[in-house]
Amino acid sequence: MTKLYLFLAAFLGGSGVILGAFGAHGLRGRVAENLLEAYKTGVLYQMLHALALFGVVLLMQHWGERTALVVTGALFVIGVLLFSGSLYGLTFGGPRWLGPVTPLGGLAMIAGWAALCVAALQLGD
Repeated sequence: MTKLYLFLAAFLGGSGVILGAFGAHGLRGRVAENLLEAYKTGVLYQMLHALALFGVVLLMQHWGERTALVVTGALFVIGVLLFSGSLYGLTFGGPRWLGPVTPLGGLAMIAGWAALCVAALQLGD
């Protein structure tokens, strides 16, 4: 899982930069301001969780692929896909049912941080 999570952290980080640049240069004036703000929020959360996933990789390198760390990484990835992905979809005129998907992604991200708390308690000193 460590190698997969490192790949996903790099992919999410790199694509986050590309999406951010596209939003700043390609979407301004083409989508409503509220949609542009939602898009920016998606990029921000994607980038933050790409870095967090990289942190999980570093912890796995040191502590091994403990279950709580594996779960943390999975929840971060699922959260980005659902949260950021739904915001991107809504920005580009996707179906309205994407709206309720966004908070599910947020819940996955929160659950990922909770799993990281569990991992911290399990790792010891």
